[in-house]
Order: sequence, then structure tokens, then C-alpha cells
Amino acid sequence: MEKARADHFHFLLSLADMGSFPFIFSILSSFCVIVSCSTPSSNVVLYPNYTASGLHFIDGSVGFLTSPNGTFRAAISSPGGQGGSGTNYYLCIRHVPSNTITWSANRDAPISTTGTMTLSVTGIVVADDDGSLIWSTPPLNSSVWSLQLTEAGDLMLLDQSDAILWESFNYPTDTIVMGQKLPVGGFLSSAVSSSDLSVGSYSLSITASDALLQWKNLTYWKLSMNTVAYSISSYPVVQYMAVNQTGLYLFSNNGSVVVFQVNLSISDFGIAKLDYSGQFSVRSFSGTNFRTVFAGPDDICQIPFICGTLSLCSDGSDNLACSCSSNFHFISQNPNICAPSEASYSLSNSCNSTDNINMSKSSFSYLSLGYGIDYFANDFTGPVKSGVNLSVCEDLCSSECSCLGIFYDNSSDSCYVLQNQLGSVVSSSSNDRLGFVKAIVGPSPANFAANSGGQPLGFPIVALVLLPFMFFLIATLGFFLWRRSRSSKTGKLNLNSQTVPSSEELDAFSIPGLPVRFGYEELEAATDKFKTMIGSGGFGTVYKGTLPDKSLVAVKKITNFGIQGKKDFCTEIAIIGNVHHINLVKLRGFCAQGRERLLVYEYMNRGSLDHTLFGNGPVLEWKERVEIALGTARGLAYLHSGCQQKIIHCDVKPENILLHDHFQAKISDFGLSKLLSSEQSGLFTTMRGTRGYLAPEWLTGSAISDKTDVYSFGMVLLEIVSGRKNCSLQTRSECMEDESIGGGSSSSSSRQGLVYFPMFALEMHEQGRYLELADPKLEGRVTSEDVEKLVRVALCCAHEDPTLRPNMVSVVSMLEGEIPLGEPKLESLNFLRFYGRRFAEASMIEENNGQDDLMFPRLNASSGSSRSSLLLNFSYISSQQVSGPR
Repeated sequence: MEKARADHFHFLLSLADMGSFPFIFSILSSFCVIVSCSTPSSNVVLYPNYTASGLHFIDGSVGFLTSPNGTFRAAISSPGGQGGSGTNYYLCIRHVPSNTITWSANRDAPISTTGTMTLSVTGIVVADDDGSLIWSTPPLNSSVWSLQLTEAGDLMLLDQSDAILWESFNYPTDTIVMGQKLPVGGFLSSAVSSSDLSVGSYSLSITASDALLQWKNLTYWKLSMNTVAYSISSYPVVQYMAVNQTGLYLFSNNGSVVVFQVNLSISDFGIAKLDYSGQFSVRSFSGTNFRTVFAGPDDICQIPFICGTLSLCSDGSDNLACSCSSNFHFISQNPNICAPSEASYSLSNSCNSTDNINMSKSSFSYLSLGYGIDYFANDFTGPVKSGVNLSVCEDLCSSECSCLGIFYDNSSDSCYVLQNQLGSVVSSSSNDRLGFVKAIVGPSPANFAANSGGQPLGFPIVALVLLPFMFFLIATLGFFLWRRSRSSKTGKLNLNSQTVPSSEELDAFSIPGLPVRFGYEELEAATDKFKTMIGSGGFGTVYKGTLPDKSLVAVKKITNFGIQGKKDFCTEIAIIGNVHHINLVKLRGFCAQGRERLLVYEYMNRGSLDHTLFGNGPVLEWKERVEIALGTARGLAYLHSGCQQKIIHCDVKPENILLHDHFQAKISDFGLSKLLSSEQSGLFTTMRGTRGYLAPEWLTGSAISDKTDVYSFGMVLLEIVSGRKNCSLQTRSECMEDESIGGGSSSSSSRQGLVYFPMFALEMHEQGRYLELADPKLEGRVTSEDVEKLVRVALCCAHEDPTLRPNMVSVVSMLEGEIPLGEPKLESLNFLRFYGRRFAEASMIEENNGQDDLMFPRLNASSGSSRSSLLLNFSYISSQQVSGPR
């Protein structure tokens, strides 16, 4: 066609050479009109009675409508994009720089390349090549005046007064862009594939309290559970989700209150998309490519159908590994389905089969998936029944046609069911659940119906003779095992027997959410009869242990749990066990047998921060110190804001900050105050905490809040900077030269005495001499700006007035550089000078008395003692008296 136009043009030019200019000019004008009418072009505004088709706007390379700056383009396009060879065409909006589809109209009904989009006064209509209606906008309140595409990517129908009649932002598909809101009740639906935009199996829903990912109406991820999502406000109602240049947010109160936020690196453009794979991600665009800056779930094995039916996902990295567990194999017709290896078994067909509904319980068998395998829904749906044995769980599934399998929790006697459709399974070493798949035994149901007696044809006659004898043997063996289980000491159920627990134990262990329950003998064997002690504290002693699966654990043997009963103990353990964060030590299990109370934690191979920071080992470099501080802050922020039930630690100190590989910090002993009896709680109120980390409100009778932990974190942060205890014996000349301590003149003496480092840090902050606060062992491998950042954050945390202290979410943001550093309020930090003078006085008394450690009798805040006496005693409570468990 283009060649024909060129030949026509040359022919007209030849006529011009013959002198026919007026005639030729009119011909050329007509030709230009014809060319302009037949060549596609983009518009910024369209008016009614306009028609476009994919034939004219092939794959969106031109588009019939663009945003004012050309960032977005509306076109009839195939998902293949420019130059694509797709056969499915959609009315869609593309982000031009990245060639990414952000919205589509007819996603469930694609059209051919000759299909059309027509704009009229009643709205937009998408029709196929035969004229049949495929999609249209809903009835509108008034006539359409124009169609426009905003620079944010919102396609809008406007009336004559520019009022919005309809906009694509209100009908999201699988993506939202910056400036778009996804309200409560709204949702994103995944596509089927990259080339098929039809609605897939995954959805992201916004509820009044969270953002949920679901598959077949089963939840498999929540935004609030993500380790980088922080709860900013206790405001109970979410109104919408949005993504902007700095992060992903759940807003309330018309956008004035942030309920949850995910801080992200600043970008010019970003999208939040539910991918067809089932993963929700936020991507920022720079240059020519999108970069994923947030993804949920971050472990792709937690995506329900990532490997197919019953396929085992054992690798959460980018190199996805799918296999079948024991007793199963991939079927040749579909490599995404794992079926029973035995030919005599077939998978149950749920309620889709009439034969399946009418089958008796004896027609089913349960094939084990093996140990170390779990299912995504178990942590979200909870058990359907607790306090039952395995056979009851199987019977429950056999009586429901919708039930396709079960998981049985051996530690809590809980039954979980898998319904309607089976997804992938995942490797897991952190639970005590064993999975079983419901299978049909023997010939297919049709063969049963063919035999009028209901008995399979070819049934061996010898079996009729042996059946009574076999039944007798099985009954005798069952009775023997039942008697044996009654005398079991551990009370733990195996697959062949079950103990008869006391009524108190039965009630306690029917509590949902309990972690793995260990027998006392199991933990005694794991610790070699509690041979290797690795720590001790106010609650008890910690021992190193090795479980049968060769994993290392830390077993805390609690000796001071008071008179608390098993049910109360287990209720609190269920709460603690359900708190999961990368910067919190994981509770793997517990033991509540007789009077014994033990907790089983993951083992942290680098020990506690105090050993690394104050010991004689290798120097902790500045980068590692910052990572430890940031990890600790994130863990506390999650305890305060990310849990369903707020947890105040009350004993934040280096001994309770444990280190794993690459110096990853994890907070231990959170929530243990819940295990105290009511009698101990009163003592706990006055004795909890450790010298040097207690906030002033402990002594003044003020309310204890999450800001109490913020103060303790500030004290720990100063110790991370200096590499020494805040209140410890030091050579005076180490901390000061020509500086006044305790209000007196400085001394060049190298005598040792108690030096209160926070006071010294305050003075150096006032003078801008931050490098003098850094650990001398760093030998200059840190800048003044780096030290200033941590010191300013620490001093803001140490304000005497709790209301002036930042919350831990803000502390994390300051450490990450997302928000400006706070300015310490000197009027609320002057109490540190008072502490410093008291330490100096105590040091002098210590030198005169020759004592190794000065202890003052503790005074009651209500006894009429002066504030100075209270604070003096506050500073010198023995860490052995009040320290929490390590």
C-alpha cells in the first residue's frame, strides 16, 4: 500500500513538470487528506462517534489515545506488545516506557485483530468483528463529551462540564499504579498467564484490617505478617491501599492515618501487581526496566499452586525445585500432578463425582506424605477439631466429599482438613504435623456399581476364609497397643497408640496455635541430661541441645513460673509461638509435663551481643554494629506494632540480643513476662529489668508502655557505639580529657571508677565531638557523621519524658534514612547528668571501701524517699537480681 502511494506521488510530480500546477495542487491536497485519514495517529482527547480497531493500531505501537506527556497509551493490543504475534486483543492501557499493560477492559473476552472500540455519547463499547457486544461501560448519568487518559494512567469519560462519568481506576484488574487507590472491598485478580489476561485463581483483597492474598478463597499471605510491613497506628479500620514514590501503604481516616506501611526506595514510577504466578509485588521503574522492590510471599514455595497438585516445593529461591513426595509420582499426562504410586489407589475427586459422594468410608485409604511436609493453608485456617486422635480425623474426612486430605498435629492432637482442591505442599522442619491424602481404594466406583452385590469382581475366595482370623489378630494387637499406651510416660501420641491424658492436659492442648510439644524425656536426651549450660537468668537456665533431626536448639528450663497451671501456661505459649519475625528468636516448641516447664528455641551460633561487643574476640566493625542495631530495632517495632497482641519486652539489653550467621540480630525472651503468676507479677513490676537499661518510669510509678523498651534500646545503642557498658568500671581518662564529671573539675588521674557513659555522650553531643564516643578498637574506621547518627537516635530514645521518645517504627525509619534524624531535647536529658554525678560519688565510696561492686538497698517509690535516693538505687540494682533469662 505504501509503495502504491509513492508511485502515485511520483506520477503527480511528473504532471507538475508539464505545467498543470493549479490542477496538480488540488490533487496533492486531496492526496494528503487521504493519507492523514488512513494513517493511525494518537490523540490526547477523543470525542464521541470515534472507532478504533486492532487492525489500525497493531499491538499498541501507535495507540488511539495518549496521556498529555505520552507516559501512557490506550490501544487495542495483544499482551505480546509491540511487534507481538498474539491472537487475543484487548482494550488496554500501557505504560509506554516499560511497555507494561496496567489495565484491560475485556480481559475475560478477548477480540480478534478486527474487533473494534467505539466511543459514543452513551459510553465505550468493545465489539468483535461480527458486531457482537463483548464489553461496555455501565449506564452513565449524562452524555459523554470526551474521553481522556491522564498522566497517571487513568482512562476517564467526561461530560460537557468535565465531571467524571466513569474512570478505569475504579475497576482495577491485576495492577494499581501511583495515584490509584484500592479501597476496602476492592481486589486485584491475577491473569491466567502472560499472554492470557483472563481472571486467574489468585486474588489480593483489601479488608478492614489487612491486605490478603487468596487462592480458591483460602488465605496464604497477609501484609501485616510480612517482616518489613510496620503498623504505624492502632487505628482499627483500613480504608484503602495505595503505592507512592516512597512505599506501599494501607491508609485510614481518608488518607490521614497510615495503618501499615512498607518503606521502599524512592522511585519516579512504580506499580503494585498481582502476578499470574500468585506473587504480589511492588516494582519501581528506572531506565528501561522494572525492578522488584517488595514481594509477598517472599518465599515462593508458600504460593499455593506454584508446583501443581500435591507437588512438593522444596526450594524457596529463584531456582524452583518441584518433586513428588514418597508414595507419589508425576503422571505422564500432566507433569504438574502427583498421583499415588500404587496403581490400586486413585485420588479422590471431591464433590464433583456423584460416585464419590455415595462411597462408604471403607472405600477410602489415607496415604502419608511423610514427615517434614506442610500445607500453606494450615497456618491460616486452623484445625477443624482438637483433642482427637488420628482415626477420628480420618473418619471426619471420609464423611465429607469435599475433604481431599488431612494434616494431623501430633503435639496438640489437632485435625486440619484440605478441601475442594489440592495445591502444592512445602518442606517444613518447624512443625509436628503429618499429612495424609485421601485416596480411593481398589477399582473405580463404576466397577463397584457393575456388580449387583456391590463387591468387586474376582474377589479371592480364600480371603473369605482368612478374614475372621485376621480380624481376631488385628483386634488382639490393637488391645495390646492400647494397654501399652496407657502406661506411656510422655503422653505423646504416635500413629499406633494414644495416652489417656488428664482433663487439665486435654483442655490445655486443645488450644489452637500451640507450637510443637516435646516430652520431658525427649529434651533430657536432646541436652544429654542438661549437660551443656549456655546461659542463665531470672527465669531459669538455658542448655544446648540437639534434636533427632540434628538441628541445634537452646532449651530453657524455667524454674520460676510460680503456680501457673498448664492451661494458662499453654495459652501464653500459643501467643508467643505465633509471633514470627526475622529479628526475633523463634520458639520451636515447649514442654509442660508435671511440674516441668521448658521452652525450646532455635540455636543462635554466635551467642549474645554482650559476648561479642564486650568480649576479647575480634572487633565488631561499624557496618556490623549498624546492622545489629537496625535488626534489633526492627524486631522491637514488630513486637510493638506488628503483632496481633502488642508485646512489651521490658528487658532489652545486649544479653537478650542474640546473633546468628553474618551477625544477624534476633531478640530473645520476648513475652516471658506472660508466664509469671499473678503473685509474681507484682514483684515483676518493681524488679524487672537490668541495671543501666531501666527507664525512669519504673521508679516513679508511671505507666509502663512500649516507650519503656525504646529507652532500653537507646541505652543499648550507646553501648553499641562505645563498645563498653554504660555503667562500668573505667579509667577516667578513657572517657574524658579536660571534661567535668559529676560537676567537679576534671582529673588527669588514671584511677578507675564508675563512669556513666550516657552523660558523657550527652556532653559530647552538645559539643559536636562524636568521634570521641566511638569504640577505640575501631581505630578510626568510622566517620563522625556515622557516629552522630546513632548517638542522636539513642539520645532521642533516652528522653526522661516517655511521650518525647520516638516509637520503634520511627527509630527504624531514622536508622534506615527514610526520615530525618530527631533532635534530642536537652531539657528532657538533664537527668543523665544527675545519674552521672551519682555514679561519680559512688565511685569515690567504692574506692574508699575497696568494694568490687557497690550495692545499695532498694527503696520503695512510695516510702517518701527523695527522688535522688530513688534514682541512686535505680542505678545500682544488681543485674543478677533483676536480669531476665538469657
